[in-house]
Amino acid sequence: METRTRRLASLLAGLSIIVGACGTAGSSATTAPASSAASGAPASVAPASQAPAETVTFRLSSWAGEGESKELQELVLDKINASQSEFKIVHEPAPADYYTKIQTALAGGTGADLMWLSQEYVAGYASKGALLDLTDLLKAVESPTAKVEGYFPNVMTTALYQDRVYGLPWISGPVVLYYNPKLFDAAKIAYPDDTWDWDTFAKNAKALTKAPDQYGFVANGWPPVHMFIWQAGGEVIAPDLKSSPIDSPEAIQGVEFYKSLIFDKSCCPSEDTIAEQGFSEMFKAGKVAMFMGGAADTFESAEGVALDIRAAVVPKGPKSRTTFAWTGSTVVNAKVANPDLAAKALVALTDGIHHWKIVAPLMDLATADVIKKSFPEKWQAQKAQQVDAIIGSTQDMRSFNVIPRQQEWDSVFWDQFQTLVYHDKGSAADLAKAARPKLEELLP
Repeated sequence: METRTRRLASLLAGLSIIVGACGTAGSSATTAPASSAASGAPASVAPASQAPAETVTFRLSSWAGEGESKELQELVLDKINASQSEFKIVHEPAPADYYTKIQTALAGGTGADLMWLSQEYVAGYASKGALLDLTDLLKAVESPTAKVEGYFPNVMTTALYQDRVYGLPWISGPVVLYYNPKLFDAAKIAYPDDTWDWDTFAKNAKALTKAPDQYGFVANGWPPVHMFIWQAGGEVIAPDLKSSPIDSPEAIQGVEFYKSLIFDKSCCPSEDTIAEQGFSEMFKAGKVAMFMGGAADTFESAEGVALDIRAAVVPKGPKSRTTFAWTGSTVVNAKVANPDLAAKALVALTDGIHHWKIVAPLMDLATADVIKKSFPEKWQAQKAQQVDAIIGSTQDMRSFNVIPRQQEWDSVFWDQFQTLVYHDKGSAADLAKAARPKLEELLP
């Protein structure tokens, strides 16, 4: 499950030295052997009239762990590298301290050619000149994956900076409402559906609670409170990036609704209980009836057996059913030695990931067939019962409005507003009023 983590401002501050770093990105060309059958010459000698074909190697940095790296290699990279001879992609995973490592590499002129960035980082890296502007390069690549107009608009915006394209999103995971049907059946409560609103959700979360053994819902700051602010008609960063109206009546309404759930023992486990037993682990153990998670989440027992877990769209707020979509993009190092070919490699890589990760941010790929085929056999039955809710959620999903100093903004929002509200250190209205000027100092 993708969870919100606190970002330190120092990760972005170091980017100021990237632009001046000497050297180029780490792409290299190797000579591929000529075919003796095609040329009639020995394999070691190319025909005089034909230059040896060159295969350019592009390095890819990602945060993928061991299991994810294995899947990426076998399901995506091996297929790409076997399908053509112009380039190959070599994966260099860095699951620990990822952003520190790529920042250091970029500053030293040894950064990879292709890099994964989560939605919070693209604008910041682009603003410092660390990323290649792909706007025109992608227009020359013949592939639906290269057409930015084919992406969900609220997802594609996370890969833009000043209306220029600096990456291609490879995942758009909307938050959905997962639920345990056995606990609903035992309580004789109808399963969640698209008629549920905040009131229905809160009422049933309490009805499903039998503390301390069972709770209706679990919340610990995930999903982001932004989602509930949006559902109430508010914003945290305005679309024009000029204000942070977290003290608006709509924003306060969203925050107060979430505050009424989080750590409230009438419906949710305490912070200490979550820390002791685990956030998603409580849900998988049958101790929690409802859980909001990403579309790609899978659930298994301690014995490794896929559980009977269903899904619904998230409850509707006063103004909308907007749901948060976690988004990641692949970007290209501004110093890459072969920009045109790098764009082709980026498109091939993104297309491959679109058929591996869900939900693909291309609108034409947000289908039941693509989603189900993206999962191994083990999860087919589980996801078959969830796919309608996942597809329905794509119609209401959105990502953050992102600014270059997003990590600093996040730290202020978390430390000086959100955490204080959750721990009863003041009213949402008063804390929002105090935090807003500090947040707006960080806007472009």
